[in-house]
Amino acid sequence: MSMKLSNLFGIDIYDTQAGYKGKIYDIIINLEKGRLETITTEPLKVKTINDAKKILNEKSIPYEKVISVKDIVIVSNKPVMKKVDDEPQQARQPSTIGNTGIKRYNYGRR
Repeated sequence: MSMKLSNLFGIDIYDTQAGYKGKIYDIIINLEKGRLETITTEPLKVKTINDAKKILNEKSIPYEKVISVKDIVIVSNKPVMKKVDDEPQQARQPSTIGNTGIKRYNYGRR
């Protein structure tokens, strides 16, 4: 299902425990990665940088927490974990075991 971004403004936000979080006021988009990053419940038109930081820290919700969007937005209460695909992938080079010529691949956790 798709939805126009402009239709999201003003939609109520609730958590999974039916707690009211506010209304969508602003949406921050990461143009380099092509995805939504943050939803704010207050306007970002402020006079100082400290006010903007306060809104981003206290009055915003990372878009990673969004579970569902339709007539309302439902967000998770769980802490946001960093996604694996945000980290650069490392090339996995084979190494040989002794003089046997057997190649071993090292697979590490990301």
